[in-house]
Amino acid sequence: MPRQLGELEDAVMTRIWQWNRPVTVREVLEDLQQERSIAYTTVMTVMDNLHQKGWVRREVEGRAYRYTAVSTRAAYSAALMNEGWSKSDNPAAALVAFFGMMSPEQRQALRDAIRVVQRDPAEEEREPEGEGPSRRAAEGSPEQDAEGAGGADGAGR
Repeated sequence: MPRQLGELEDAVMTRIWQWNRPVTVREVLEDLQQERSIAYTTVMTVMDNLHQKGWVRREVEGRAYRYTAVSTRAAYSAALMNEGWSKSDNPAAALVAFFGMMSPEQRQALRDAIRVVQRDPAEEEREPEGEGPSRRAAEGSPEQDAEGAGGADGAGR
C-alpha cells in the first residue's frame, strides 16, 4: 500500500506528472523556486528519495539524472482511495460519505468510470475507435485527475 506523499514530495511529483517527460533536478528546482526558496540539494535529496521509494525511475544523461514517473497521478490517487476504503470497518458507509463529498463533476466522472469497468467486451468491438467514455477514461479527464477521482491500476510504495 502506498503512503501519502509528503508536501515537498507531492510538489516534485506534481511537476513530473504534469510535464510527462524525463526531468532533471535543475528543472524541478527552477520551477519550485518560483513559489519558495529551496536549495538544489534539497530537491536532489527529495528526488533521490522518490527514486528509492519506487515513485520515479532515473537514467544518467551526461553528469545528471533524468527522472520519469513510474505511474500516473490517477494511479496514485486510486491507490490512496483504495487504502483508505480498505481500512474502514464499514466500507459501504465510507463510500456513501465519500460520494457525498464529491462535486457534481466528480460524480459524473464516477458514473463514466463505472460504465467503463462494467462494459461488455463485445460492446468495445462495436464502438468506433476514439469515441465513448472508455476513450475519455483512458486519456484521463480533468475531473479524474483532480483531487479524489483517479485511475485504478495502483502505484508506488
